[in-house]
Amino acid sequence: MAYFVCDTSTYISRKLSDLPDNFLFSSIVLMELMAGATDETQRKIYERVHRAYAKDNSLIVPDDEDWLTASKVLFSLSQVRRRASGGRAPRQKSGATQRMALDVLVAVSARRWNATIVTENWDDFKAIQHYCKFKLAKGSDFFKR
Repeated sequence: MAYFVCDTSTYISRKLSDLPDNFLFSSIVLMELMAGATDETQRKIYERVHRAYAKDNSLIVPDDEDWLTASKVLFSLSQVRRRASGGRAPRQKSGATQRMALDVLVAVSARRWNATIVTENWDDFKAIQHYCKFKLAKGSDFFKR
């Protein structure tokens, strides 16, 4: 069976609910959704989703190898930025490094499940894919089906 996992940008832009059985949920995505919840009611909904997916073993949680791989990918991405700016680490927008680290964790942990990442954040995931091979689909294309 083919598996799919949406990144946070896809859930936010599409307001997805009641996903089919071949959709997995990333614990990283759930963390981001809970952190950005508008109120306690919404946060509790995400908490229930977390428990339901964990219970049926369809929650993707980064393991120790995922963390190691993520650090290697982030190092490679930072080296590319450094080379492109003449050897100095370029200044980034506030929170950009953290968002990229979370996206890399989503990518490397989804790869372990052989799951396709469905995203609206195409450019960042394509950059990650250069250093860590995984399946990727644009949300706008995927949900046309």
